[in-house]
Amino acid sequence: MKVLVTGGAGFIGSHLCERLIRDNHAVSVLDNLSTGALENLAAIADRPQLSVTIGSALDAMLVDDMVEACDVVIHLAAAVGVQMIMDRPAASMHANVGGTEIVLRAASRAGKPILIASTSEVYGKSTQIPFREDADITLGPTAKIRWSYAYAKAVDECLAIAYAHEGKAKPVIARFFNTTGPRQTGRYGMVLPNFVLSALRNEPIMVHGTGNQTRSFGHVQDAVEAIIRLIAAPQAIGQIFNVGNDEEVSILELAERVRGMAGSSSEIRLIPYEQAYGPGFEDMQRRVPDVSKLERTIGFRPRTPLNQIIADVIAEKRAALGL
Repeated sequence: MKVLVTGGAGFIGSHLCERLIRDNHAVSVLDNLSTGALENLAAIADRPQLSVTIGSALDAMLVDDMVEACDVVIHLAAAVGVQMIMDRPAASMHANVGGTEIVLRAASRAGKPILIASTSEVYGKSTQIPFREDADITLGPTAKIRWSYAYAKAVDECLAIAYAHEGKAKPVIARFFNTTGPRQTGRYGMVLPNFVLSALRNEPIMVHGTGNQTRSFGHVQDAVEAIIRLIAAPQAIGQIFNVGNDEEVSILELAERVRGMAGSSSEIRLIPYEQAYGPGFEDMQRRVPDVSKLERTIGFRPRTPLNQIIADVIAEKRAALGL
């Protein structure tokens, strides 16, 4: 099978490409390298099953050609990370909505199955914990840039469902919760690699807000397993699935665990949201997935314990720093 992976040089995408090639699939990557890097594909760079095209999902003609040449599309290309969204909101909205529409339309015309990456951000400020795919969502005001990513990904989902409803596409939507692990960078506000790098350097670990907000962190390899199974499941077509680990942890506790497991002397420092992101920034207090629908559909749910995830990131960052 030949698989097109948009954003294939990114964090999740590169791990997915490695797995697909290990499973003897041919992989075609489309990535503009805005957040990805060719170095992420170093382990498979010399494999004949891999081809890499440097280009944008906003290039409709290029996307059409690449979709025609594949059997399955996995659309991961997106502007990601709270910091990037806050710094470049218009470009991020354009990339996320425009790119998804172009890739979805191409897959629809060609009759190719497509998995579209969405995000737990679409749940917004909902307090219905754990988050279920069929629950109502509560987003903040459109005037607050912080919510633009959530609105953009919600539009992506609506487009995919609309195409499926009209019989024009075979989409599966994966709502990823905080996915982390080796190879993730902290450039765009990704919390765990930032904490780990600070701890290994014995620098202050910066926790935004009170630190009492909770998140659920899943290992990238679990996310890859879910993608592989979802795209192969006919019963998943036209459906939305949470993809994440339901082990909940406060951000302050996460910082303490990282410091302890890294053997660090770092201070844990609380930073007001306004200082990190500007006035009026809002955050959700809890974000925990209900993954029962995922498990019922594909017989799998992410289960890698948080301590193992932290240990994997520490080992990778320690090696990268030569420690």
